[in-house]
Amino acid sequence: MRKLKLFTVWMLTIALLLPIIITSCGTSTNEDGEQSTEQTGEETKDRGKEQVMSEFEQTQGIPTELKEAPILADKVKTGDLPPIEKRLPKEPKIANDMPASQIKYEIGTYGGVLRTVTHEQGFDSTVFCILNEPLLNSPGLLGEEITGNVVKNYEASSDQKEFTFHMREGLKWSDGQPVTTEDVRFAVEDVLFNAKLTPVFPAWLRSGGKVDGTPMKLEILDDYTFKIIFDQPYGGFPLTLSIEGWRGYTDILKPKHFLQKYHVKYTPLEQLEPEIEKAGFQKSDWVSLFNKKDVLNWESVTPDAIGFPVLSPWMQIKATTSTVEYERNPYYFEIDEKGNQLPYIDKLNTTYVQDLQMVIMKTLGGEVDHSGELISLNDLPLLKENEANGGYKIYMPNMHRTGADIILNFNYDDPVWRKVIYDIRFRKALNLALDKDEIVDTVYYGMAKPAEIQGTECDIKEANKLLDEMGMKKGSDGLRLGPGGEKFSIPLDVQPWRPDTVPLTQLVVEQWRELGLDVSMKQIDASLWNTRVAANEIKATVIGTHGPVLGAGNPDWAQSYWAPLWNMWWVSNGQKGEEPPQDVKDFYQLIEDMRGAPVEQSIQYNEKIRADMRDNLWYFVVADNIKQPVAINAKIHNYTDNGFNIAQFFGAERLFYGK
Repeated sequence: MRKLKLFTVWMLTIALLLPIIITSCGTSTNEDGEQSTEQTGEETKDRGKEQVMSEFEQTQGIPTELKEAPILADKVKTGDLPPIEKRLPKEPKIANDMPASQIKYEIGTYGGVLRTVTHEQGFDSTVFCILNEPLLNSPGLLGEEITGNVVKNYEASSDQKEFTFHMREGLKWSDGQPVTTEDVRFAVEDVLFNAKLTPVFPAWLRSGGKVDGTPMKLEILDDYTFKIIFDQPYGGFPLTLSIEGWRGYTDILKPKHFLQKYHVKYTPLEQLEPEIEKAGFQKSDWVSLFNKKDVLNWESVTPDAIGFPVLSPWMQIKATTSTVEYERNPYYFEIDEKGNQLPYIDKLNTTYVQDLQMVIMKTLGGEVDHSGELISLNDLPLLKENEANGGYKIYMPNMHRTGADIILNFNYDDPVWRKVIYDIRFRKALNLALDKDEIVDTVYYGMAKPAEIQGTECDIKEANKLLDEMGMKKGSDGLRLGPGGEKFSIPLDVQPWRPDTVPLTQLVVEQWRELGLDVSMKQIDASLWNTRVAANEIKATVIGTHGPVLGAGNPDWAQSYWAPLWNMWWVSNGQKGEEPPQDVKDFYQLIEDMRGAPVEQSIQYNEKIRADMRDNLWYFVVADNIKQPVAINAKIHNYTDNGFNIAQFFGAERLFYGK
């Protein structure tokens, strides 16, 4: 297959991608765009000093002097807030460093607004990642080292069955109420073990992380210490609490003082009826009311989050159909190495736009301070050319997942379709017809690598031979029929959830058509796509996944698309969905085994999962090691080209405005 050549403009663009030099600054930009000189009290010469968290705590301990943002200090003076010493826990968390080879964080200055943009109505993935706070922290994607985050620290028993967690004494919710083990007890005993609120107990909280494992047990030791106990080893549990699925703290830790008002154990049903009616639910439906009031981590960017007590750096205060506003959490538990309470930036503001093209237009116009993962490599020449005029800088970190994988729905309600795609010869033929080099050159402009997890060989002759062996003969129109002579087509229904989705799908359509297959692409909006996926009405689609990068990182992310009914059966322990064939069960079992294994063994399971993906081609991974262009306000410090882009989302409390 012919190779498309890169345009000269791309060579010039690549030449313009210079190394990023991060320097110290002493000013910030306020929400009106004016320069501010709000200081954290440190001299410029002290900024940028590298401090590894563990070494800092061991050698110097927690800084004795705490500092806060001027807007909070003003509220303390007026009596609207307690002093900072009474707002932070006795042992605040010192913010994580990234490896020194990637970035040396500067001590920042306070102030300013971070403006983001999204084309997904009701959801901003950038802000979600910024707000998400796990119980534990994992600096690596596979959990190479796990430390405390919301909780101070933890210990695991030698048999990996018991996990003891030590909370931060004095930690407070964003409304100033204390966080204690009573919040853990409420989350576990009154929500997780309430059959109405949790009809299917989650697999990740069962022994070994297995769907048929025994549910966890909770033991409260004192106000700030609790144990989670399993009857079988679950070495991967700390990883599950730190990075898997970006889970956050909201399943294990809930603000009891707020939510008990909507729970029938604490509030009589007759007292809840007015709230139930006001929310638009049927009479006595307290469960729906509670679920609406209980804001999980994925819902932190929805209007329901307004007024809900959180532990994140910022909290939502206002939402309209066009914008969402957040302000700093005055009780946030993290500080930098010099004792400055984080975050540095005062506010976040999300703007909803119609489509990805509007994201580019707003970025070019200087209306976006953080573009997230919404910029396409195709837009890079234009964005680089207008950096100075737009007041932004383009960074090129790595994407933490794949960009656009090809998904065939094994459970679509069509017996011919199911028979054909379950035949491994068909999947091998499709894989052999993918010219991954061409896709990388054309869609990613060489700023990615052909995914090796399923091989990179392109062999049209062998692919056609496999289809011939299946009996997929060509009809009078030259298109291949099903093995029984039935019409057969692959309609790829996609929503442009990422900039590479549509161009990659268009190229895949061309490549698979070379086999004589009837392949087409239809672009639909996100709401229709979500509706059709939920109803199992999509045969094939394209979406990015975590599996090839993270191993067990978020297995349901992919499985709920390529095998929705089989996956439903597995995660419900056979209560819902359809029972999968044995080879699929074996694949699911590998994922569960990895989840239950200690870190050193989980890496070995990751290799087994990748081997299974290679042999069985459950879905098609085209490219990885993808560079992700990000437009960041040129005055923002503590961002880098190095490492995974999403790691910097999670560390956004370190961003600050300078010169």
